[in-house]
Amino acid sequence: MNVKKIVLAYSGGLDTSVIIKWLREKYAAEVVAFAADVGQGQELDPVREKALATGASEVYIEDLKEEFVRDFVFPMLRGNAFYENDYLLGTAIARPLIAKEQIRIAKNCGADGVSHGATGKGNDQVRFELAYMDLNPDIKIIAPWREWDLTSRTALMDYARDHGIPIPVSKDKPFSMDRNLFHVSYEGGILEDPWTEPDEDMFMMTVAPESAPDKATTVEIEYESGNPVAVNGERMSPATLLARLNECAGSNGIGRIDVVENRFVGMKSRGVYETPGGSILHIAHRAVESITMDREVMCLRDSLIPSYAKMIYNGFWYSPERAFLQNTMDETQKTVTGTVRLKLYKGNCTVMGRKASKSLYDENIVTFEEGDGYRQDDADGFIRLNALRLKMYSKTYGVK
Repeated sequence: MNVKKIVLAYSGGLDTSVIIKWLREKYAAEVVAFAADVGQGQELDPVREKALATGASEVYIEDLKEEFVRDFVFPMLRGNAFYENDYLLGTAIARPLIAKEQIRIAKNCGADGVSHGATGKGNDQVRFELAYMDLNPDIKIIAPWREWDLTSRTALMDYARDHGIPIPVSKDKPFSMDRNLFHVSYEGGILEDPWTEPDEDMFMMTVAPESAPDKATTVEIEYESGNPVAVNGERMSPATLLARLNECAGSNGIGRIDVVENRFVGMKSRGVYETPGGSILHIAHRAVESITMDREVMCLRDSLIPSYAKMIYNGFWYSPERAFLQNTMDETQKTVTGTVRLKLYKGNCTVMGRKASKSLYDENIVTFEEGDGYRQDDADGFIRLNALRLKMYSKTYGVK
C-alpha cells in the first residue's frame, strides 16, 4: 500500500506505542497521533510527549467527553441496550466517535490513511473499520495486527524494550484495559482463564461491595424525554452528570460484571467490566418508563433491544438499520419524563420510588379501596372471551 500520511488512533498503551514506530519503518510514512479524550482521566497526561518521542510528527488530543455522553451514550441508554443480558457496551459505544473524529482529522491534515491498534481477533477492528469505510469510503486503512510478525503481547513488549519505547504493562500483569467516562474493561493476562478471579487492586471505578459503606445512599435522578438531566435536583451537563453518578455508584460497589461473551468474529472471550453510573442509569430509566410508557409500545420496543444492541456491539453504529431503530427508540421516549429515587447499598441498586407529572399510573383506578374509572364486573366478559379458544380446544382435543 502506498500511503504518505497516517492518522493513528493513539492511546499511549502497549499496542499503539509500538505501532507508531512500526508504521514509520514499514511504510516510511508520516504518522499523526490522535488521542480522543472520552474520559480516561490521567491516562492522557503523558500522551503528547510520549507520542512525539516515539516518532509522531503531530499529536491531536481532542476533548470529546460531552459529545460522547450526549450523542452516543445517552442515545444508547434511551434504547436500554445491553449485549447478552449483561454487557452495557461501554467499549463498543466509544469506537464510532473515535473513528468519526479520526476521519475528520485525516481530512483536515491531508492524511490519506488511518490506523488503529485493534487485534485481528477482536471486535474493535470491525467497529473502527466499518466506521472508517462509512465516513470516508476512499480512506486507506492499516491494521498492524493483521500485518506484522509480532504475534503476541509478549512479542510487543520485547519490541518496545528493544526500541526504547516505554510501555504501561509488564509480563507479570499484561492486562488489556480500555477506559472511558462510561466504563472500564479488562481483558488478557490471568483473565484469559475464566476460572481465575481478578485481583481486587485491578479495579479503578468501583470498590468491592463488601468494602462499601454500611449506610445506604439515596439518589434521585430526573429524566426528560428519556435523557437524565438532573441528580438530586441539580441540573448538569451529560458528561458531568455521568461523572457524578460514577462516583456515587462506584463508592457503593455497583457496576461490576464478569462475563464470557460471544465476539462478532466467532470466539468466546472473558471480559471484566466496571460501569457504575451506567448501571444505575439503566435501572432508573426503566423505572421512569414503567409509569410513562404504554404497555404495548414497551413490549414492541423491548423486542427490538437485542437487535439494536447487537448492531452497536458489532460495529454498525453508522448503518441505516441502526439509524432506523434509533428513530424508533427515540419515538418511544417522548413521554419518558419523570423522577426516580434509588437506594444504593453494597453493590445493589434498588428503586424506592418513581413519579411523573404525566403518569399512566392512576391510583384511583388501581386502589383496593373505593375508586371510580373501573368496573370490576367488566372482568366477567373479558375472562370469558379470553377463555373461548381454550374451551373450544379442550372440547375438540380433550383436556390434557
